Amino acid sequence: MALPFYQRSHQHYDLSYRNKDLRTTASHYQQEKKRSAIYTQGSTAYSTRSSAAHRQESEAFSQASASSYQQQASQSSLSSEVSRKAASAYDYGYSRGLTDSSLRLDDYSSKLSTKTKRAKHSLLSGEEKENLPSDYMVPVFSGRLVQVHVSGVTDTEEERIKEAAAYIAQRNLLASEEGIITSKRSTASKQSTVSKQSRASKQSVESKQATSTLQQEETFEKKSRKVAIREKAERLSLRKTLEETEAYHAKLNEDHLLHAPEFIIKPRSHTVWEKENVKLHCSVAGWPEPRVTWYKNQVPINVHANPGKYIIESRYGMHTLEINFEIHFDDKFDVSFGREGETMSLGCRVVITPEIKHFQPEIQWYRNGAPVSPSKWVQTNWSGERATLTFSHLNKEDEGLYTIRVRMGEYYEQYSAYVFVRDADAEIEGAPAAPLDVVCLEANKDYIIISWKQPAVDGGSPILGYFIDKCEVGTDSWSQCNDTPVKFARFPVTGLIEGRSYIFRVRAVNKTGIGLPSRVSEPVAALDPAEKARLKSRPSAPWTGQIIVTEEEPSEGIIPGPPTDLCVTEATRSYVVLSWKPPGQRGHEGIMYFVEKCEAGTENWQRVNTELPVKSPRFALFDLAEGKSYCFRVRCSNSAGVGEPSEATEVTVVGDKLDIPKAPGKIIPSRNTDTSVVVSWEESKDAKELVGYYIESSVVGSGKWEPCNNNPVKGSRFTCHGLVTGQSYIFRVRAVNAAGLSEYSQDSEAIEVKAAIAAPSPPYGITCLESCRDSMVLGWKQPDKTGGAEITGYYVNYREVIGGVPGKWREANIKAVSDEAYKISDLKENMVYQFQVAAMNIAGLGVPSAVSECFKCEEWTIAVPGPPQSLKYSEVRKDSLVLHWKPPVHSGRTPVTGYFVDMKEASAKDDQWRGLNKAAIKNMYLKVRGLKEGVSYVFRVRAINQAGVGKPSDLAGPVVAETHPGTKEVVVNVDDDGVISLNFECDQMSPKSEFIWSKDYVSTEDSPRLEVESKGNKTKITFKDLGMDDVGIYSCDVTDTDGIASSYLIDEEELKRLLALSQEHKFPVVPVKSELAVEILEKGQVRFWMQAEKLSGNAKVNYIFNEREIFEGPKYKMHIDRNTGIIEMFMEKLQDDDEGTYTFELHDGKATNHSTLVLIGDVYKKLQKEVANIKKETHIVWYKDEREISVDEKHDFKDGICTLLITEFSKKDAGIYEVILKDDRGKDKSRLKLVDEAFKELITEVCKKIALSATDLKIQSTAEGIRLYSFVTYYLDDLKVNWSHNGTAIKYSDRVKSGVTGEQIWLQINEPTPNDKGKYVMELFDGKTGHQKTVDLSGQGKQKFLPVLADRARVLGGLPDVVTIQEGKALNLTCNVWGDPSPEVSWLKNEKLLASDDHCNLKFEAGKTAYFTINGVTTADSGKYGLVVKNKYGSETSDFTVSVFIPEEEARKAALESQKGGKKAK
Repeated sequence: MALPFYQRSHQHYDLSYRNKDLRTTASHYQQEKKRSAIYTQGSTAYSTRSSAAHRQESEAFSQASASSYQQQASQSSLSSEVSRKAASAYDYGYSRGLTDSSLRLDDYSSKLSTKTKRAKHSLLSGEEKENLPSDYMVPVFSGRLVQVHVSGVTDTEEERIKEAAAYIAQRNLLASEEGIITSKRSTASKQSTVSKQSRASKQSVESKQATSTLQQEETFEKKSRKVAIREKAERLSLRKTLEETEAYHAKLNEDHLLHAPEFIIKPRSHTVWEKENVKLHCSVAGWPEPRVTWYKNQVPINVHANPGKYIIESRYGMHTLEINFEIHFDDKFDVSFGREGETMSLGCRVVITPEIKHFQPEIQWYRNGAPVSPSKWVQTNWSGERATLTFSHLNKEDEGLYTIRVRMGEYYEQYSAYVFVRDADAEIEGAPAAPLDVVCLEANKDYIIISWKQPAVDGGSPILGYFIDKCEVGTDSWSQCNDTPVKFARFPVTGLIEGRSYIFRVRAVNKTGIGLPSRVSEPVAALDPAEKARLKSRPSAPWTGQIIVTEEEPSEGIIPGPPTDLCVTEATRSYVVLSWKPPGQRGHEGIMYFVEKCEAGTENWQRVNTELPVKSPRFALFDLAEGKSYCFRVRCSNSAGVGEPSEATEVTVVGDKLDIPKAPGKIIPSRNTDTSVVVSWEESKDAKELVGYYIESSVVGSGKWEPCNNNPVKGSRFTCHGLVTGQSYIFRVRAVNAAGLSEYSQDSEAIEVKAAIAAPSPPYGITCLESCRDSMVLGWKQPDKTGGAEITGYYVNYREVIGGVPGKWREANIKAVSDEAYKISDLKENMVYQFQVAAMNIAGLGVPSAVSECFKCEEWTIAVPGPPQSLKYSEVRKDSLVLHWKPPVHSGRTPVTGYFVDMKEASAKDDQWRGLNKAAIKNMYLKVRGLKEGVSYVFRVRAINQAGVGKPSDLAGPVVAETHPGTKEVVVNVDDDGVISLNFECDQMSPKSEFIWSKDYVSTEDSPRLEVESKGNKTKITFKDLGMDDVGIYSCDVTDTDGIASSYLIDEEELKRLLALSQEHKFPVVPVKSELAVEILEKGQVRFWMQAEKLSGNAKVNYIFNEREIFEGPKYKMHIDRNTGIIEMFMEKLQDDDEGTYTFELHDGKATNHSTLVLIGDVYKKLQKEVANIKKETHIVWYKDEREISVDEKHDFKDGICTLLITEFSKKDAGIYEVILKDDRGKDKSRLKLVDEAFKELITEVCKKIALSATDLKIQSTAEGIRLYSFVTYYLDDLKVNWSHNGTAIKYSDRVKSGVTGEQIWLQINEPTPNDKGKYVMELFDGKTGHQKTVDLSGQGKQKFLPVLADRARVLGGLPDVVTIQEGKALNLTCNVWGDPSPEVSWLKNEKLLASDDHCNLKFEAGKTAYFTINGVTTADSGKYGLVVKNKYGSETSDFTVSVFIPEEEARKAALESQKGGKKAK
């Protein structure tokens, strides 16, 4: 038992208590303990005395008795030992909290005397009883710690030991009386005599110690009873005083309570099975409470790094670590699709926690529940971390549900996914797919029965049957086994050589052709089953592919008896299989069989196998007439002869005994994932030997069916994968057995492919929004995954945390709350709580959130509002986004009056927050503009009330300012009926996505002014009556996407525009280019006409005269040219009753318009007069200088005025003009003289018109320099053009030129220099007046000269004029160019564009440097090269010549030149 705290913190009491004498006494007591178990508890009590006062008592008692014990050492050794035992027991009583007045003596006579246990025994004599004072009560010690009264009977050995210790303590206490002294002395004398005789050889030191002890005991025994009582009372008083003092000092010196931690219970080692969870325990003491950290391999365990793997708990000083074993799959293979002939690999990474060294798990692969064994088709691999299954050549047999199972001892985990194998492309279009699962059902000496499964795809026409091919193992020669196709999916192959092995394959055929062959079967030997078993049981030499069967000659011939148990085991329309047992009487030689048949009702038996006897007791018969009935029997034969026939079989009708299954029923599809649908059905009734089912799917409306599986599946449920998300499908199923495929089931109902609804994920971010004395308001964030359905509510749980130990969970709300905040009432003030929140949708309740941090329920006295909640962002673009939030739950002492929004870059420090609004905004949203593209930002919001600004909210973000590809915006549309709508389209929707419209970011779901329509990936809201109430921001959010949203602002100005546009669309107007007009034609006809901008083919016109519609007839001729939009009406003549109002009404679809012409009064009279002046017979002839003007000259008569149009008027047009009019009424003429002064005046007027038409001077950059120009409508040589520069007439030269090109008057300045800056004036003189146009090239104003001069493209230098280089060398030229913008650079060779290649490398870097490199020049590279630089201000060309020479050629030429020179010298 541990010492009390006051003994551990005050060591001086402990030292005085454990003095030398008492340690000696304890040593003696330990020796006595070995002899008797009675003193065990007394010794323990002695060593653990708990009272400081009792320590002082023991010390005083020892000092008072020291001298007496020293004098009587030789006589009182036994008494001393007994006294020590009494003191030990006495200490035991005090350590258990017993006082002297409560101690009583239990009867211990069962151990120490012969008296019965119930008898009460007193150790006091009669004389001692008389000497007792009247007020003194003898202390009676109780061996029980709880009961005060004597029980009489002990229950356990421990209690009996305690009672014995109490008895000894009482006996030793009363041993101080004189009567007991005499007894002790005599006993001690006897013991001393024995001790002296046995210990005569001991040292004198031990003798002195014994003498001192005896003297102390003698002194103690001589004390009177009154002294003993007084000393005992003093000891009790002293003990009480010490306890009070100790408690007082403990409060004053709390540091004395501190002590280092120590393990009371240490963790122990455990041996567990694999995957079995283990829990480690330990108990730790210490003050203050120690902090316990668990380690693994000297590394602290982090429970957050491996959630669920480790669970650490501490309760009431007991610390536990629970280790959970787990097998986890990462990087898992998913549903896979392959095609026949391709390769495929399935794999996943296996993670086993905790990691067990030197132990590898067992990896097992399964297909449809059957183990997959490695073969030439399939290989498995385990790298220690990753398990893979590889298909070297996919076949439809490989389709199925694949499962990887990782086994650790008795525990395993597994993961499954389906593999689909599509058919390979057919060699013949329309041919059926290959059959599958070709296996050998039975093998004999004479035949082998082969079975297969029919394919799901028939190629578009029914399968007529199947061909079976065989190939002997070791050869490549395939031979067809049947001449006609068989429909039954089983067939006995005959004609085999006994003992040889074969492989088989099957091909399907329809009317189009024969399909691809199936995968070959496993090899099978043509052997009797008994022989095959015999060969397997006896090892033999390696098989060579052929077995030779020999038979021993019989010693004597015995004709075999008839076979027994003959029966028909299988009957189809193509064959019948017989089976029998060999006869009992057969001799020692081998036997063979002859099979006979006869038609039912006859006795005409015919031998079937006349040429080749059958060696095995099974036989297949072919060439039987379908539908006929037969009986069969068998005879045995050997060398002795042919035996008697067996009993005939029952009548057998040739035909398929196995019926094709009926079609399945009740096809029910249900949602599964975004790309799969679960199809269930009712199985075919009364189906025999069912192989499985094929499922097909079709997109609604397409009429095209596709197989969902190529390997028949059993059961009545299948998951169809590989479907298109959002498409609607229908399904059908058919059953298959060996007889064939059933009819298709009825089509299922259509179902849209989208994920099934699941429970939502846990909420997160639980925080305390407000706290009162007995309630708290919690807030949390919506789950990341809603499970495909809207969240309908939340449930909150809470628990108390006392002293760091959490209690039981309690429900805070019975009814689900819809908001992301909840007030929990009836809490305890100053109590600490933890919370959990779970979300719910129509699929059910989701997993609860992680446990929140601890929150203390106490009254908040904050005056400012709390932080706003639920910050989120939307409509993220490269330069803007929209931020939303909700008001704080705790508004402070006064209501919230506004919000402040802060922003900073995500990587910036906290001191770089900046506010986005100077004044508080009342809206709970803000469009943030001016963002930098590609930069990440975070945002926060603070609320304000009259007390001030509250704490900031949680951060929203980080979010990158970027516009995602494919982002679309809300578009406003006004249809032909004037209906205004906002439209939005999203191409990135998931099957669970929905459109959510809002106005000012508040849902418009119940708005009576709007109508929402969504279909597919498009949505729109239509305004029923657009007005001022509809002004606001309209936004559309797409759920279950990466924050796709867009908005559109309708303000007052936009409202007016939309209403006007709506009016135009509601009441459209045909646009008119020319209003209704009238003109007189040459022959006096009257033409009414107007022109519309555009007319459709359905345009119509109503002609109205004086509010009465007129129609085409003798008087009116109407015409509409819909291509040009011209509408005409012709009248032959005008009469008096034609005066009035004319209107053309246009109708083009819904659009209308009209135009009106009023011909009344003077206007109509004037028109009549013009018509009267011109008749049809009037002829007009123009003359110039008495020569008739050619008809090529254009002349016209309009509005009663006869005109002659002279184009490009010049001096040659001077002369005398005359016009003559002739008709039946007579002749008239008029003359005009355009000569001399009249012509000059006309020319001057024409020049004036031309000068006034001149445009402002403009500047144009050309390749040579700059050009100043102006355009006129027409140019005459009589118009004088003068140019001046800074007030001085320009002197023209090769660099500065002036001229006219067409209607352009220009001044060209080549190679401009800074001296060319200044003011330029172009003066046009018409003969009387000068007209000026100016331009300033000083570098100021709109027309700037410096950019033109400085920024035009030019070559700065670096190119030589001529380059001479040796053949084979490399030519490298570098040239610097200039221009702003950077010029375009091109190279020329012999005036042709030169392109860069490996031989001639052309580069242009940094917009300034051009590189020309020829690697290994040849003579072909000789020529003229040019560098052309060009930008919008001009261009420049720099030419150079390259000459390549050959050294040998040059030397030869030099030699020839020298020879020629020598000859000339001679």
